Amino acid sequence: MVPKKYKIHRIQAREIISSAARPTIETTVTLGDRRSASVSVPFGASTGKREATTLLDRDKKRYLGTGMLKAMHHVNEILSAELKGMDVRKQQEIDQHMLRLDRTPNKRRLGGNTILSVSLATARAAALALDIPLYKYLRTTYNVRDKHYKLPKPLMVMIEGGEHADNSTDIQEYLIAPMHHTSVHESVRICLEVYAHLKTILQKHKLSTNVGNEGAYAPAGITSNTKPFELIIEAIRKAGYKFNKDMRIGIDSASSQWYNAKKYYLKREKKYFTSQKLIERYQTWVERYKLFYIEDGLAETDWNYWTLLNMRLGNKTMIVGDDLTVTNLELLRYAIDVNAINAVIIKPNQIGTLTQTMEAIQYAHEHRIETIVSHRGGGETNDTFIVDLACAVNAAFLKVGPSRGERVEKYNRLLAIEQEIRR
Repeated sequence: MVPKKYKIHRIQAREIISSAARPTIETTVTLGDRRSASVSVPFGASTGKREATTLLDRDKKRYLGTGMLKAMHHVNEILSAELKGMDVRKQQEIDQHMLRLDRTPNKRRLGGNTILSVSLATARAAALALDIPLYKYLRTTYNVRDKHYKLPKPLMVMIEGGEHADNSTDIQEYLIAPMHHTSVHESVRICLEVYAHLKTILQKHKLSTNVGNEGAYAPAGITSNTKPFELIIEAIRKAGYKFNKDMRIGIDSASSQWYNAKKYYLKREKKYFTSQKLIERYQTWVERYKLFYIEDGLAETDWNYWTLLNMRLGNKTMIVGDDLTVTNLELLRYAIDVNAINAVIIKPNQIGTLTQTMEAIQYAHEHRIETIVSHRGGGETNDTFIVDLACAVNAAFLKVGPSRGERVEKYNRLLAIEQEIRR
């Protein structure tokens, strides 16, 4: 007999608005004692081909086809009935039951967004029922072996381009991270000081300081893909820090967006690159700008050259899979087997359940692959689940933009967790 305070009584979803000004869903799990917990799930502007399906209504008369009424229906009429009475603490059983109901590899029947919203809301409700913080609940439920918390460093987007900004760079993101990590509070502070100085430098160069999808600057009219490096290095120094000693630079190329017919076309350079030549270009950037991090440096289908990229630069730089691996254990295993990466992005909505997300994280850590828990560039929400997840598993980095409410909420949650842990 499941005690009332742990028994799922009802699950309900509602359509809410994301940071992309289009709908997503928020799901609430209500327990037998009438306490409840909610989660809202994001979606991406730039997505890998093998990500879990974001179920949309496709009704052009509502939100241009991006409504979430079908997803709501699946939660309210199917999953609520199926999971009613289950023990909210049995996370793996709940996730497996939803996967059996869907029966498709990419969750196209019920929707990855539908299933994930229930999966994460279940975990948050269980933490509430047990009266412990979510990060502690996740750590216990999935038997994270590390005894001590190693809170993630901020990996902060400074300049956006690619799919995240109009008339900007080919590279999707230019990022910074602190070299030394005395505390989350100090790390966030110095990153934001660089961000503040970057604004005045952009203004000096007569570039826009409007922000993009991720709360980073998205200046139109930047003349080259290397100009942001120079601007950010200038901002680091202006803030009183030493480049490559106090602060490092990285990129998310999102190169699948400019890959076609086995070649890469960089609009800013008006030039095609073979995989080999693009790797050589990255080598130049690593030497000149000391890049410590290259995410999605090659397209998600360009597997043969990923191994070469990691072989050439993996001893100096984090070679990070995102679209390549999409938090999918099968793809992650293959990437490790062929030595394609030494680090991986983790986004729960890429795979669709908490349990599958944790399996990918644990497999990565077992094989000494660094994990970076990341926001989504497109339709984010104010939900902070990914922050508790990053802290629970001792992720190396939390990747989030520096401004906009849905991004700032995540840093504020990270600051709160640090304060709780250090009491």
